[in-house]
Amino acid sequence: MDPVVIPLLVAAIVVILLMASAIRIVPQARRYNIERFGRYRRTLQPGLNLVVPVADRVNTKLDVREQVYSSDPRPVITEDNLVVNIDTVLYYQITDPRAAAYEVADYLQAIDQLTVTTLRNVIGSMDLEETLTSREEINSRLRAVLDDATGKWGIRVNRVEIKAIDPPHTIKEAMEKQMRAERDKRAAILHAEGERQAKILTAEGTKQKDILEAQGTQQAMILRADGEAKAVELVFQAVHRNNADPKVLAYKYLETLPHLASSDNNTFWVIPGELTEAVRTVTSAFGDQSTAGTPGPAQPTQAAAENAAPDEGVPELGVGRAVSLDAAKAADEAEKQAEAAVNDAKAEAEAAMSPQMPHREQAPGH
Repeated sequence: MDPVVIPLLVAAIVVILLMASAIRIVPQARRYNIERFGRYRRTLQPGLNLVVPVADRVNTKLDVREQVYSSDPRPVITEDNLVVNIDTVLYYQITDPRAAAYEVADYLQAIDQLTVTTLRNVIGSMDLEETLTSREEINSRLRAVLDDATGKWGIRVNRVEIKAIDPPHTIKEAMEKQMRAERDKRAAILHAEGERQAKILTAEGTKQKDILEAQGTQQAMILRADGEAKAVELVFQAVHRNNADPKVLAYKYLETLPHLASSDNNTFWVIPGELTEAVRTVTSAFGDQSTAGTPGPAQPTQAAAENAAPDEGVPELGVGRAVSLDAAKAADEAEKQAEAAVNDAKAEAEAAMSPQMPHREQAPGH
C-alpha cells in the first residue's frame, strides 16, 4: 500500500468524526444547555444544531413539558394542636432551561421543601374543621407562594392540589360519632316534622268530614221538613178543595180511635173529650135516614147498650155525667163503645152511599 494513502485515510476518518461530533439533533420539547470550556454558551432548540467539536459539550438535557410531582405525606400541626398528614400534588413547567440548570442545584427538592414549609404556615393558622373545608383557599395560597419563589429558578407552578388530609385515628372516630349524631338528629327532626304534618292533615280531614256531615244532616232535615210541609199543604188543599162535610171528618176521627191502644207497650191511654161529640155528630148526621127506613144497625147497638147498663153497671157516656168505675174499667168500656160507634158509623155510611141496595135484615136477638 502506498504510504501516502494511509495518512489520507486517517485524516478522512478524523474529519468525519469531528463533523459528527459537531452535529446535535434535539428532540421536540427538549432543551440542551451547551457549555464551551466549562462555561455556559447557549441552549439548543429542537432540530438540527451545530456546535464546535471538542470545545462545546452538552451539560444538561431538560424536558420543558408540564410535569407532575407527588410528595410524600408530611405531618402538619393545625391551630388547635392536631397533627394531620397532608399529601400534595404539584404541576410545574420549566420555562428557562438555563435558570433551572444553574440557579438551583435540585429544583424538585427545592420545590418539595418550599411546599412543606408553606403548607405548615398556611395550616398553622387554621383549625381542623377549617382545614378540611378550605382546600381551595389552601391551594391558591400555596400556588401564589410557590410561583413567586420558583420564578427565578425558571420554573412556573401551574397548580397545587391537596391530595389527602389524614387526621389521627382518634379524631376520625370522634368525627364519625359527631356525623352519626348529626344524622340521627336530622332523622329525628324529619320524623317529628312528618308526624306533625300527618296530625295536621288528619285534623284537617276530620274537620272537613264533620263539616260535610253536618251540612248533609242540615240539608236532609231541610228537605224532610219541606217535604212534610208540602204534604200537609197538599192534604189541606185537598180537604178544602173537596169541601169535606162534618160527617166525613167525624168518620175519620172515629176511625183512628182503635189505633190508640194497638201497641203492646201502652199501659196508659186517654180517651179524648171530643169522643161523645164525634159520636153525636155521626148519629145526628144519619139519624133521619135511620128513622125513615128500616132500623139500621145503630139502633140495636144502642138498645143493647141500654139493656146492659143496669145489669153490668157500665156507665153511659154523656155530657155532664161522671164515671163511677175505676180508670181501667172505664178505659175498657170506652174502648168498646168507641169500636161500636165506629162500626155503627161505618154501617150508616155504607147504607147512605148505596141507597139502591136493599137494607140488611136485622140480626136475630136485636
